[in-house]
Amino acid sequence: MKRVAILGSTGSIGRSALAVVRAHPEEFQVVAVAANSNVKELLQQVYDFRPKYAAVFGHEAHKAARDIMPRGVKLLPPGVEGLTEMAALGEADVVLNAVSGSVGFAPLIASIRASKHIALANKEPMVMAGETIMREVWRWKATLLPVDSEPSAIFQCLEGLRTRDYASVISRVFLTASGGPFYKTKGSLAAVKPEQALRHPRWKMGPKITVDSATLMNKGLEAIEIKNFFSLPFKTIEVLIHPQSIVHSAVELKDGSVLAQMSLPDMKLPIQYALTWPERMKCPVKPLNLCEISKLDFFKPDFRRFECLALAFEAAKKGGLYPAVLNAANEVAVERFLAGALPFTSIPRVVEGAMAAGKWRPSPHPPNFSEVIEADEWARTKAAEIAAGRRAKKVKR
Repeated sequence: MKRVAILGSTGSIGRSALAVVRAHPEEFQVVAVAANSNVKELLQQVYDFRPKYAAVFGHEAHKAARDIMPRGVKLLPPGVEGLTEMAALGEADVVLNAVSGSVGFAPLIASIRASKHIALANKEPMVMAGETIMREVWRWKATLLPVDSEPSAIFQCLEGLRTRDYASVISRVFLTASGGPFYKTKGSLAAVKPEQALRHPRWKMGPKITVDSATLMNKGLEAIEIKNFFSLPFKTIEVLIHPQSIVHSAVELKDGSVLAQMSLPDMKLPIQYALTWPERMKCPVKPLNLCEISKLDFFKPDFRRFECLALAFEAAKKGGLYPAVLNAANEVAVERFLAGALPFTSIPRVVEGAMAAGKWRPSPHPPNFSEVIEADEWARTKAAEIAAGRRAKKVKR
């Protein structure tokens, strides 16, 4: 039986992970759960799964949880400290990192240095410092597996190969994207409201990643993540819009063969595989019926219309600290958009402004963690300034 700690247990990934645990009670034991601020749902999870540890990130929510947490459950400190402590628990065999955004960076490093089996649903750390993270994985003999459906699909396509030098056998990686809610929309997207951007046609996800899917920034971040996860030249990665979300990604080998991973769009499948690897078992999802599929469409994205995707590709090609700046500025811009303080079409303007404002230099060498954290903090401050300026201009008009 595997003992599992779930960071982000009240989010969409965390809930799906707990559904997998419910389907296989003989395989998994939940020993720790952590939430951002949803104390009510976290408490229900504590009663349902009886973990030994719980954590609440938000300080005010943590105070509320402290008064109602059942006896026998240790409430860890608020903020990153509690998440980091949970990520390295000796009682946990597997750590699912499903924390949203760069908050998951420190817990991921803690899990790696504790030599854990890590199921990573949080792509931002791999964008910020993926190459350096992979070096830490090898150094500490940890196991790091992707949870997002597309990186998981690529992992599943590659794991049957006899080499880990994937760049020597791969011609292209086809990274698929649903296209989000606006890929067919004609005309300006300037008037898009948060509730419109949150209507994803295929997936149920948290608000930040759903907005990233609407701007296609999510696919840009995934492209950087995949480059770092599998040590691939970025030029081999191609994004394809695939509205049906059946082919979760594909790999073209040097001989022209194409390997693809297919299933109905349900996150429980990649989550379960990241938890059970290298074993497979029955998953609580509807199987794919190929006879019911009338067609599978694939086409290239419009980089001019979806500027966030173009900015992500630019950051990836420049390397160095550019991906960390891209990620931080995007988090700030999306947060402002969701709060109604920034137009949808200003998200790429904020990111572009932050990337252009710093004295960063393109670099083929991966930055160290302290450099990444410094760039992250700088970019957040700069992005907030740019976002405030764009809102002021809008008000004046």
